Amino acid sequence: MHSFLQRFGGAVTAVLSGFDRLFFRGTLRNLAYARGLQHYLWANRVPFKDFARHSQAVTRQLEEASLQHARQAGREVRYLNSARDRKEEVAREIAARDGIRDGLICVLRAVDPCLSFEIRPNGASKRLEITYRERKCLHLYHYQIHPVFGFMHARIQTWFPFRVYVCLNGREWLARQMDQAGLAYQRRDNCFTALADPARAQALLDEQLRANWPQLLDDIARALNPAHAAIFAKYPTAYYWSVADSEWASDLLFRSRADLGAVYPRLVRHAITTYGAVDVLRFLGRRSPEGRKLRVDFPGEVESNVKEREEGVRVKHWLNRNSVKLYDKGPVLRAECTITNPEDFRVYRAREGDPDGPKAWRRLRHGVADLHRRAEVSAAANGRYREALAAVGDPTPLRQLAEPLCRPVPEPRPARSAAAEGAALAVRPAEEAPSAGARPTAPPVATPGSAAAAPPRRPRRLRALNPLSAEDSALLEAVSRHEFALNGLRNRDLQRLLFASAPPAEAERRRRSAAVTRKIRLLRAHGLLHKVPKTHRYIVSDHGRKAITALLAARDANADFLTTNAA
Repeated sequence: MHSFLQRFGGAVTAVLSGFDRLFFRGTLRNLAYARGLQHYLWANRVPFKDFARHSQAVTRQLEEASLQHARQAGREVRYLNSARDRKEEVAREIAARDGIRDGLICVLRAVDPCLSFEIRPNGASKRLEITYRERKCLHLYHYQIHPVFGFMHARIQTWFPFRVYVCLNGREWLARQMDQAGLAYQRRDNCFTALADPARAQALLDEQLRANWPQLLDDIARALNPAHAAIFAKYPTAYYWSVADSEWASDLLFRSRADLGAVYPRLVRHAITTYGAVDVLRFLGRRSPEGRKLRVDFPGEVESNVKEREEGVRVKHWLNRNSVKLYDKGPVLRAECTITNPEDFRVYRAREGDPDGPKAWRRLRHGVADLHRRAEVSAAANGRYREALAAVGDPTPLRQLAEPLCRPVPEPRPARSAAAEGAALAVRPAEEAPSAGARPTAPPVATPGSAAAAPPRRPRRLRALNPLSAEDSALLEAVSRHEFALNGLRNRDLQRLLFASAPPAEAERRRRSAAVTRKIRLLRAHGLLHKVPKTHRYIVSDHGRKAITALLAARDANADFLTTNAA
């Protein structure tokens, strides 16, 4: 994000990065599969044939307990008979009508799809068996203004296995934190358009990552079903909390809508016309294949689209149900990473069930235990996406970027060691003064082979670049790949990209290594690459990324587009 801020820092007043929407799922793990339900029925001495009657009795017990607080507090309980009813809008209307500022707002009853149990006869075995399938049942939505999270809702499935869902918003939570801290702000929906103390606001967002999620979510679940302990008295069970969906938003607050509007159309155009499937893989932390195309057997689906809405234009890229998107909301430019399938990412942890065992890079879990790592990979995805857009809004003419690259440049002199530098600067002993009456001696005559006769060595010149040629274009495209943005690139990385196959012999490998070394030297001479100190890695400079992005975009643009958009 540093290059992006360097480019637009003059128009940006604040940066804010943290969770936006969090959607938690509570599951009774020892009741979430057929064998677990069978153990529950055995513990309660309920035959399979009586499961329906038993379930109806438990559902009535749960619903009465769940609605008891709402009825005692005089809160509205409303049944919604249409899936088109927007429950959040209904709840906000009730809160505004009744002047509710804290606590429970209402309970909405609705029949929704879910995964649930049913006892059905098996024709082959001639016996009753438990099936787990998609069906519909009554759900209770509790909308409230929570003392910690602010406006939020939680719902419970009233039929076995009684799943719980909790939906909250990190920006709503932050507003409540800033209210308690006495910090002034301006807000539009779930965006902050002005902050009195951006650094303090970011610190409060960071505090959210240290929340005791199991305790907070268990408290919400107990309010949804106060009869939980009575229902499971003979078969104790507790909720396991996982993150079904998360959104991490990185906001740049511009001075005004006009300042953002001056650059945003170019950002959208570049994102939707330039980034391909391989770029989306890199943004979302996946290792990209060689070349610019995915394998035919790639196990996933990549999609990009742009959509214009009433509040602005949104460009979005999907990979296996995870996504990264960019949109504007008033003066706020937001990059947002949504993770629905965390198994595409990795976390360094011990094996589940063996917390003291050896650690390794394993799949990111849905559970709240990996929520901190989920925040890290989401923030990194947003950062890579915005870094790729850093050079798009630069008004520098292409001629000004390309001309220096299209001229030969002197080869930079290698850094000299301290010993060599000291020897070069050593002062020769002064010649003795001639004695009185002595005849002055003539200066020494340089012979053709002496060092004094050697002319000063002229610096070697390296050739100009031709960004439109196949050779140089492939080189620029290779060094600008996004997987090199963080850790840099090595000689062997460029060999893999610039040569189609592995070297057949050691001599050929050395020849390729020398050829790539010359190419790296050429790019360093033109100021496109910097060497990472004390390593064999190189990283693209800020000027290099700006120039390469512009040149590659111009290379791929058609003549009509360039003519239409020429200044």
